[in-house]
Amino acid sequence: MLAVTAAVVVLGAAGWITVDRVTAEPGCPRQDVVRVAAAPEVAPVVDRIGREVAAGKCFRFEVIDRDPAAVAASLAVGDGTRRPDVWIPDSTLRLRRAKAAGAVDVPESGSPIATSPVVFALTEAAARALGWPAKTPTWQGLLTSGVTVGIPDPGSDPVGVSALLGLAKALPPGADQAAAMRRLSPNTLPGLDDLYARLPAGGSSKQPISAFPASEASVLAHDAAGGDRLVAVYPPQPVPSLDYPFAVLGDAGSAQQAAAAELVRALLGARGQAAFAAIGVRTPDGRMLFGHTGDTHVAAIPQALSPLPPETALDEVLNQWAKVNTSSRARVLIDVSGSMNAIVPGSGGRTRIQLAAEAAARALGLFKPTSETSTWVFSTDLDGDRDYREVLPMAPVGTQLATGAARTLGALRATPNGGTGLYDTVLAAYRQARADWEAGRLNLVIVMTDGRNEDPRGISRDGLLDGLRRLQDPRRPLPVIGIGIGPDVDVGELGAITGATGGKTFIATDPARIADVFYGALAGLSCPTPGCT
Repeated sequence: MLAVTAAVVVLGAAGWITVDRVTAEPGCPRQDVVRVAAAPEVAPVVDRIGREVAAGKCFRFEVIDRDPAAVAASLAVGDGTRRPDVWIPDSTLRLRRAKAAGAVDVPESGSPIATSPVVFALTEAAARALGWPAKTPTWQGLLTSGVTVGIPDPGSDPVGVSALLGLAKALPPGADQAAAMRRLSPNTLPGLDDLYARLPAGGSSKQPISAFPASEASVLAHDAAGGDRLVAVYPPQPVPSLDYPFAVLGDAGSAQQAAAAELVRALLGARGQAAFAAIGVRTPDGRMLFGHTGDTHVAAIPQALSPLPPETALDEVLNQWAKVNTSSRARVLIDVSGSMNAIVPGSGGRTRIQLAAEAAARALGLFKPTSETSTWVFSTDLDGDRDYREVLPMAPVGTQLATGAARTLGALRATPNGGTGLYDTVLAAYRQARADWEAGRLNLVIVMTDGRNEDPRGISRDGLLDGLRRLQDPRRPLPVIGIGIGPDVDVGELGAITGATGGKTFIATDPARIADVFYGALAGLSCPTPGCT
């Protein structure tokens, strides 16, 4: 007998699109649905074992394979989509970051159901250049060789984070760790799929990459698919592995929690672990259960585990990476007050707002591909009582360019008779940037204005500066970069704002040179605060 609910649920672009059908099993008044979001590489095993566990029971598991970063974003923003009861990302780091971003029902840890060591994946040609197979290549030898190397963005990928943590262990005492980071930085790509696509045999039109940090499981999957095989080079000392934590979300019902407990026991049991071994992941304690004993491309011996360090240690290494890599997370605030309608001499009849918008649009191409930006405009009472409005939401630069950000910026116009609501806008943007601060990137607020605060109903200058000072966190720098436009800008006011955050001020006295000043500011992003090196 079937009872059909009327709910059609969509979780993101790749999410659940289902009509729940509740089947009454003998002795079951209803069948509970337990929704599980799992990292794509382990989702098939979770689904298979889940079906075995649920056979004849009063519950069933609905498993979706979805990128962990997409799940984390959905959980953090509370976008109204149906949340999973269980989340199995690739790393405990995903749980930490989702919780820090506002996903209050996500635990900071879970029960690891498998592991996959983080290694450097080398083409056979690159490995032979380092002496393989007669000699085992090392991370230090690779990083000091002429092999073209890349890295998945540590700002968003746990494999990249583990690689950075391994650098200090791979290099001799006193070695320049920043230099090793600079070696990896030019080929920083969003994720592992992007790096695999840049292998010499991948056919990419861009420069081939012959080595990059990867999970052992991804190397095994690549090699099993045929074609040019890769060699896994293991770190000299343990670094955090991918640990696939089984996390039950805080708002899961009691029936879902009980079913989840049965599922995790089965995944950790003999059948579950054998199924994981068959897809190339290891046991939670780092053992490879079977196979690959004679394979010189990987090491079948047990791999020692290393826990994730505390957040303070992660922030330290990721802040160093951010200075070297200059991948940014920037909010750009553009003044659209009435004075921005002024025509700039020598500009072919263009206004200040047109020049500022053009500079912002062209500058998108100067950010690293792994950078993220958003754009706000501000005047007075621009959005009801608010002086500001978001015109481009935070998104990767590549996405911004592909979805017409340049057209959106090019269409900006100043508000006739609008004043400059500078103070309220800067404080609101700064609070948002502080709440959304991300490790591994240069987190910035960039404000472009041609005047001074003109909102008598807003906060005072002292109120703004006091608010900015209270939001400072030395471990998580967040400078304001000020770009003053034209002869009427209040340099002292803008300097006070940027100074309160450790930022810098740039002045385009001639508005026709806004673009030059903006580009100069972006060129200094590797050292955005006074006194940094």
